[in-house]
Amino acid sequence: MSNPDSFLNEVTEELRRDRMMGYLRKYGWIAVLAVLLIVGGTGWNEWRKATDRANAEAFGDAVLAALENNDPSARVNALAQIETTGAQAGMIQLLSAGELIETDRAAALAALAAASEDSALPEAYRQLAALKRVIAGGSDIPIEEREMLLAGLSQPGQPLRPMALEQTALLQLEQGNPETAIEIMTDLLSQSDVSDTLRRRVTQLVVALGGEVASR
Repeated sequence: MSNPDSFLNEVTEELRRDRMMGYLRKYGWIAVLAVLLIVGGTGWNEWRKATDRANAEAFGDAVLAALENNDPSARVNALAQIETTGAQAGMIQLLSAGELIETDRAAALAALAAASEDSALPEAYRQLAALKRVIAGGSDIPIEEREMLLAGLSQPGQPLRPMALEQTALLQLEQGNPETAIEIMTDLLSQSDVSDTLRRRVTQLVVALGGEVASR
């Protein structure tokens, strides 16, 4: 006679297999659907990434082609013809404003002002537009307005803070306050997030004004 324990194990195993087959017949479609969704989702993500990459490359090619025109007006017109999505519209606005500086200063400053106040654009683009407007506008923009714009851009944690501080120092020089300008630039040089180019430029200006620059 066979071992009773062995016999019971065989029966239990057989019942387990029957039960498992029943589960598969009843619920197996759920597992198949889950696999299809996973595979389909992965394929969709890859397709979306490839599409986004292709669109970005096409946008870049169109921008480069537009900027190859010799005439600034032609460049502006070509940029205006480019189809954009999302943040690309902000980039076109900034590029167009930069081109207009050469031919229509008032229009360029108006375009930069509009971009800086366009809530549909990413905050980084809006801040860049505001800073470019301050730099390009110079004395065409009232000092009080420039001070207000630069005060917001130079707050701790803002991405354009170093350049905004540089412009703040230049604004102090414009108002005949060299000591304040040197103080601002000295503080700027003590910060770690200053590019080498900006650091050299500010250092030269501080020295030219008779200030002292701490060695790094």
